[in-house]
Amino acid sequence: MISIKTEKKVYKSGVSLALFFFLISVSVSAQDNLSQQMNRADSLYNAYEDEEALQIYQNVLEGDPQNFTALWRSSFLYARISNQFNDKDKKRKYFDNALEFAKRALEVDSTHTQSNFVMAVALGRKALTAGVKERIAVSRKIKHYAEQAIKYDSTNAGAWHALGRWHYKAANLSWLERTAANTLFGGIPGDPSNKKAAHYIRKAIQHDGQFILYHRHLAAVYNKLGWEKEAIASCQRALELPVQRAEDKFLKDECHSLINNLQ
Repeated sequence: MISIKTEKKVYKSGVSLALFFFLISVSVSAQDNLSQQMNRADSLYNAYEDEEALQIYQNVLEGDPQNFTALWRSSFLYARISNQFNDKDKKRKYFDNALEFAKRALEVDSTHTQSNFVMAVALGRKALTAGVKERIAVSRKIKHYAEQAIKYDSTNAGAWHALGRWHYKAANLSWLERTAANTLFGGIPGDPSNKKAAHYIRKAIQHDGQFILYHRHLAAVYNKLGWEKEAIASCQRALELPVQRAEDKFLKDECHSLINNLQ
């Protein structure tokens, strides 16, 4: 006959085993749920459903704060969605969020191309609302992170575009900005030029030619260089591409205007 003491031990063992399997099943279920959410968010991200994708990535990060993909894509989406707002305070809030998630992505993996890329993008957005001194200081960091992103993946089209935009912006500083750069920081590093800007944006297009934004920005550089035929050709290429994102229609309108002005 089994003693009461033995029965209690068996009972406790059974309860412990049941609890163990229950916790395992809960953990597996939670992981499955996160995986499903990531798949859904990634699909929305690739379809340029930015706000919906961002919301799901935020949900994922509540359960998995170190999820690298959710971190860098949240940063990028905050930066991209900010283009839709005219309200400066709302823009600034999204800029701040983009920067915060870029920092978190870098903390998880500082040697990944995307964490460096989104930091360059987030800093670029931050510069839009900064004063002259801060804008010049931030500019140096933008170049650094864009170059780091390219270092870790030379096929990162977004990073090439960011570096091209850096050269374009730095080569065309206002007199006040250039004076501040020379006085406070000893000038702008990297010998920026519009020709370099064109070269780097062409590299972006070489790796991903489906972004209207890249062609529109290349046209702007060509126009600054006085290369009217090339500017028109870039705009015409942009007009041939399908609208994918909210800002694409506006970019196409800009291309129409530039073509009309140059012809």
